Amino acid sequence: MASHPPPPARENGPPGASEPLQVERSAGGVVVRVVHGAPRVLLIRDPYDRWGLPKGHLEGEEEEAEAALREVREETGLMRLRLGPDLGRINWVFRLRGRRIHKYCRFYLMSSPKGSPRPQLAEGITECRWFSLAAASDRVDYENARGILERAAQWIRVPERSGIPPWKEECA
Repeated sequence: MASHPPPPARENGPPGASEPLQVERSAGGVVVRVVHGAPRVLLIRDPYDRWGLPKGHLEGEEEEAEAALREVREETGLMRLRLGPDLGRINWVFRLRGRRIHKYCRFYLMSSPKGSPRPQLAEGITECRWFSLAAASDRVDYENARGILERAAQWIRVPERSGIPPWKEECA
């Protein structure tokens, strides 16, 4: 089921003084891998030299889950991903080239069973690194991403201890 972005938001202020916000939709993932029996989360160093989660814009009529998988592949170089549960949506407002933008980003839990992440310099990603859940939460530079990591932690199960992990399918 496709979800649609909310209508453009406006700031509160004097009548006529607020400018409409441009709405953008994106999607990304919390990529997990079990290393020596413990879950690790992949963070990226983004074009702003900050640690965050891989994500990016939806293209055309792309579904959020499809965009999330594509963007994680593009930013990390990881090709074999398993799609897990929807972790929810975050949003924020920023200014870019004189425009005010209200961005909505849906995140999914994903697993990467193998492969070495490679930062995709063409995407502005300069580093990819695996962290423990606690270290990832401490290291991530975006407060709203910390909330997504907390939701991911509620879903993450180490297969040897809890049975079947929550992965829907492997997406080659």
